[in-house]
Amino acid sequence: MSSQPPIRIGTRGSKLALTQSGMMRARIATALGAADRAEEAAPLVAITTTGDRIQDRRLLEIGGKGLFTKEIEEALLEGRIDAAVHSMKDVPAEQPAGLAIAAIPEREDPRDAFVSTLYGSLAELPRGARLGTASLRRQAQALHLRPDLEIIMLRGNVDTRLAKLARGEADAILLAASGLNRLGMGDVPRGFLDPVAAPPAPGQGALAIQTRVEDVDAPWAVALRCAATTLAVAAERGALEALEGSCKTAMGAFARLDGDHLSLVVEALSPDGVHRFRREAEIRLGTDGQAGARDLGRRLGESIRVEGGDRLRLKD
Repeated sequence: MSSQPPIRIGTRGSKLALTQSGMMRARIATALGAADRAEEAAPLVAITTTGDRIQDRRLLEIGGKGLFTKEIEEALLEGRIDAAVHSMKDVPAEQPAGLAIAAIPEREDPRDAFVSTLYGSLAELPRGARLGTASLRRQAQALHLRPDLEIIMLRGNVDTRLAKLARGEADAILLAASGLNRLGMGDVPRGFLDPVAAPPAPGQGALAIQTRVEDVDAPWAVALRCAATTLAVAAERGALEALEGSCKTAMGAFARLDGDHLSLVVEALSPDGVHRFRREAEIRLGTDGQAGARDLGRRLGESIRVEGGDRLRLKD
């Protein structure tokens, strides 16, 4: 194994991104037979993305969620790195030419976490309370239940958002439970949103290991794959594709696997939360499980897209 060139891992430079990439580095190094020299076998290469640089506006105002992956993907295509670790919910529905998702490891908790210093749940918030989030989906889902809430645009890394909450800039915030868990902050949430009642972003809680197409079946990448997570994410991202999901579409999807049965709930809302469109279905997966899962997501997403029409789009 000593002749194996290092696998250079591209990652965003935030604390959470480096933590997630560090977890994957350990697993990649183990797969390479170099668990005792992980930093040498799989060095991390921190890359600042446009989404990281611009923190005062919603992503939809500056180009969408692809701004968290664009510079890293360019480094991958140019050969400056050999793999990239992304939060799956940040990965656009379509892959750039020449790149592919080589592995999706085991998923963390996919739920949204409710965080507040004063209140225990969304229902407990007083009338007119300020809820901090930069996610259009979270905004719409919250307003659907609580149209009286004031939504405060809150971007930044986990520590930044928690600091803003502590300073009183919001009465509560919503964060991905997975990120808090990976940072060792699993005791921070006061509660969690039900992922069936309020489906999270497609792929939330999962990581995407991206490579060049020619490296997609490298043994170290194959060793990272989780079959159950891959199937669930395929279904959720099928809905994302059908709904043309972006930062201008308030949509969520949540898939569960029980043996060879896959259940999926998909919803999309108008940005103000007034209109909500939902579909649920269950299928038995065949030999080509990923294709079946993706088709289920596309079918439910397309049905919602037809019904919701222009009501689902944020007006420019």
